[in-house]
Amino acid sequence: MADPVTKEDGVAWVTGASSGIGRDVALRLAADGWQVVATARRVGELAELAELSKDLAGEIRPFAGDVSDKAAMQSIVERVEHQFGKVALCILNAGVFKPIDARNFTADAFQSTFDINLVGVANCLEPAIASMKARGKGQIALVASVTGYGGLPTSSAYGASKAALINLAETLRIELDPIGLLIQVVNPGFIDTPATKNNPFPMPALMASPDAADRIVDGLKSTRFELTFPRRFTYVLKALDFLPTTWRLALVRKLTGWDDPHTTPDVPTGDA
Repeated sequence: MADPVTKEDGVAWVTGASSGIGRDVALRLAADGWQVVATARRVGELAELAELSKDLAGEIRPFAGDVSDKAAMQSIVERVEHQFGKVALCILNAGVFKPIDARNFTADAFQSTFDINLVGVANCLEPAIASMKARGKGQIALVASVTGYGGLPTSSAYGASKAALINLAETLRIELDPIGLLIQVVNPGFIDTPATKNNPFPMPALMASPDAADRIVDGLKSTRFELTFPRRFTYVLKALDFLPTTWRLALVRKLTGWDDPHTTPDVPTGDA
């Protein structure tokens, strides 16, 4: 079985690092002494993040880029390994949430969601796996979501992309563990980030983003495949899978306020 890496093995690469979980994971890793490469599209936020790391044990180095650009991700890995050392740890967190109301269904959100949430991860995996395979050591965590467990309101595109990530992580674990690469999947519940601000339904056990980052970084020190939290919520969702599908969907509909067509929450538009 592949083992977790340490900061002595190389640098950490965090995508989607300009806000939310990615930002807080980068800060926590730097506090633990890691040299962190932070990637996101928003240059200003990355510069602010790097500034925040100046008093920490490690350091955050901004490498702006769009994960949907395959060539750009290849270039980042090459530049990082030329300047700072091998990429030992990847937290592939970049993602977007585009709410969809199925009563006004649009296919456009699927293309842009999958370009970032799934294809964007693959674009990062290609150079990362190639580098790690050559050394026979490395660790990659794919940040998915409990929405990948089953259908939730407004999440037809987002949830489908996260379900695909869970499947991808399982396959990578099977195939890459024998050559020394540790693969993990992160399935958070509801986290207080910009992506959840406008959710039009109750969010049980909402967790602060820095607390989520602590759970992730602590989990990266283990060989566990799935890192999921808060368990008092995510394990309930797992348990729902034992119900007949019709019952499970009816229960989700009721708990989220979608059981009455006259009082169904308004669905916000735009990206998060």
